[in-house]
Amino acid sequence: MKFWENISLALKGGGGQSRTPLGRSYIGTYGGVSYTGKAPYSYEGQVRDAYINNAIAQRAVRIVAEGVGGAPLVPMNDGIATLVNATSAGQSLLETLAAHLLLHGNAYVQVMCGADDQPVELFALRPDRITIEPDEKGWPVAYAYRAGEHQTRFAAQDAMGRPAIIHIKAFHPTDDHYGLGCLGAAARAVAVHNAAAQWNKALLDNAARPSGALVFDPGPDGSVLSADQFDRLKAEMEASFAGSGNAGRPMLLEGGLKWQSMSMTPADMDFVALKAAAAREIALAFGVPPMLLGLPGDNSYANYREANRALWRLTILPLAGKILDGLSGALGAWWPEAKLTIDRDQIPALSEDRERLWSQVSAADFLSPEEKRAMLGL
Repeated sequence: MKFWENISLALKGGGGQSRTPLGRSYIGTYGGVSYTGKAPYSYEGQVRDAYINNAIAQRAVRIVAEGVGGAPLVPMNDGIATLVNATSAGQSLLETLAAHLLLHGNAYVQVMCGADDQPVELFALRPDRITIEPDEKGWPVAYAYRAGEHQTRFAAQDAMGRPAIIHIKAFHPTDDHYGLGCLGAAARAVAVHNAAAQWNKALLDNAARPSGALVFDPGPDGSVLSADQFDRLKAEMEASFAGSGNAGRPMLLEGGLKWQSMSMTPADMDFVALKAAAAREIALAFGVPPMLLGLPGDNSYANYREANRALWRLTILPLAGKILDGLSGALGAWWPEAKLTIDRDQIPALSEDRERLWSQVSAADFLSPEEKRAMLGL
């Protein structure tokens, strides 16, 4: 068996050397991220809390994913362009892959071939349904896709070395097979922000804030409210004065009762700041400048235009490059010249950078016109 393994590696350019063993992952398809406290443990629970129920996280993911999906590409082979730009089952390929990488840390693309053995469709699979099957040394040999009671197994490569599944993953420092998404880093901030929203909703349901308290004056005889009187008074308060619809309604008090007003305490004011800090931490986890999400108090950027440029430079372009490089490497088995790249000249947010470059190159008298055109990519 060792002989045939060495022959196989030699044919693949391994020089006859055996591969270094990898660590097998038995801890699930989410890269082994564990959490403490009341934060959700499952990927589905985190997606529900962060992407579905949290406006900040959802908007951050959509800004980045839609930016990757709408980024202009350099002209390429017509066959590759058709595959990458096609909408499969109602989903945009690049936008879906970007969202999967942000949330889960892994993106899987099924390569479906036609009768002529050429790719006819690229379909993004849900990463939480994929399990990597390693060989005896831990290297992936197959991908198992489970949807309900159905399971499909895809070999990592066919007899000609072409992939059936394209696996694109974010860096995970402690896992050899699965990437690490942004949900883990944002989980606690999302939990704080969601709890703050629930708290504010509860305050709104109770006249927007705990505006005051009814205080019973026992008088000189030291009498107290009976149980029946207390229950009746509590029921009348809930029915007539609680809720946003009764906010500001005047009260008619009986003898022995007085109203004690309350103001917002310093702890309540810190609570508001805590919610804003949680929102900024969520934006930080997904790589989106807080200014683009409408969060107040952000002085890190001089203006909106600078924040938008930072978003493209630091988040969208690196993520798009990772996805396009993964697709190019896999499609190279059919089109050796396949190369997918972003056309930065067509990105409005980077127009000032391009204009500055053109000015600097044009002012360089020591360059010939041909050298200037080469530096500008023309």
